[in-house]
Amino acid sequence: MASALVANPETQAFLDKVAGLDQPGAGEDRIKNIVRRVVGDLFATIDEFDVSEDEFWHAINFMASAAPEFGLFAAGLGFEHFLDMRMDAKDAAAGIEGGTPRTIEGPLYVKGAPRSRGFARLDDGADDGEVLIMHGRVVDKAGKPVAGAIVDVWHANTLGNYSYFDKTQSDFNLRRQIETDEEGRYKFRSIVPSGYAVPKGGTTEALLDRVGRHGNRPAHIHFFVSASGYRYLTTQVNIDGDPYLHDDFAYATRDDLIPAVQRIDDSAAIHAEGLNTPFSEIAFNFTMVSAAEADGAEASSRNRVALAA
Repeated sequence: MASALVANPETQAFLDKVAGLDQPGAGEDRIKNIVRRVVGDLFATIDEFDVSEDEFWHAINFMASAAPEFGLFAAGLGFEHFLDMRMDAKDAAAGIEGGTPRTIEGPLYVKGAPRSRGFARLDDGADDGEVLIMHGRVVDKAGKPVAGAIVDVWHANTLGNYSYFDKTQSDFNLRRQIETDEEGRYKFRSIVPSGYAVPKGGTTEALLDRVGRHGNRPAHIHFFVSASGYRYLTTQVNIDGDPYLHDDFAYATRDDLIPAVQRIDDSAAIHAEGLNTPFSEIAFNFTMVSAAEADGAEASSRNRVALAA
């Protein structure tokens, strides 16, 4: 409930003026009303918690310095997960069910990874982590294969670092696009990734420290899955057994996105993959929702790094 100061007619008229609501016909009504609500809520917060002028400017300075980590803020403060919650609620209200669950994208995608058909090797061989073979199919809700779907995959190395952002790695290391074959199949060879923490000494860590939270993510693998006639899928799978599996600072873990990780030590299976040592294996199918049933055929307009393969 707004305080007496915020609720009084003078402040309410001031908020209308700040948001441009006193200028009918100018600007965009939707933006005006959103600005009115956000600024009004912040006024109420300042008054309710008796935020001082010094505290206010400290917060502004902090946000200015935090700009390079806003992608982590969006995840760590729950905004990305809340957007997923809203989309899930809309699907439920519309009776849309059965597709692979969505979950957050995170801030570390890079456009332009090399594309191959059916199979790709993601790692460049520089990391001696355990080999991971992941495979499965892209299907529709009836279980029919979606041929020509693009499985865009990226993940961290065994130090929890991502190529491009970690300049010690080669371009597009642990990043590939795989086009599914006629049976909707995809497969890749990589390494088992590690989880990561927000940058030490950074603004995200500073904020999380102040609210008594950690900044760790469990090991995971990101995916965009797209195909003509289907809704764009943004998701990720977690590596089972990670200590932060159900304590992810970004709130991305979903039970249906924790596939079994099998350790393969059978010599025939090892040799069939062209390997000499045991490896880990994940089998996972992506189920797509048709565009006729739901909108969202394209990725969001979020800014993303773009490189040429």
